[in-house]
Amino acid sequence: MVLGELFLEALSSGVITQPEIDWVLSEQSRFSRPEQAAVQRLGRLLDQGGIQLGCRLSPQLLRHRHAQAA
Repeated sequence: MVLGELFLEALSSGVITQPEIDWVLSEQSRFSRPEQAAVQRLGRLLDQGGIQLGCRLSPQLLRHRHAQAA
């Protein structure tokens, strides 16, 4: 996993998962200064409600549920 990808995924989906948070916490000592700043921003977004702790549904599952509802 790469922190930049995780950061962008969390921003675009509005969700970060518990395993992703666990990974960030276990790897934080290895992050560069810019990566540490991104982690701090993720933390602020979580605190402010801009990102929620939860799970992401795959696009295939969303299409399947939409088709079932129709």
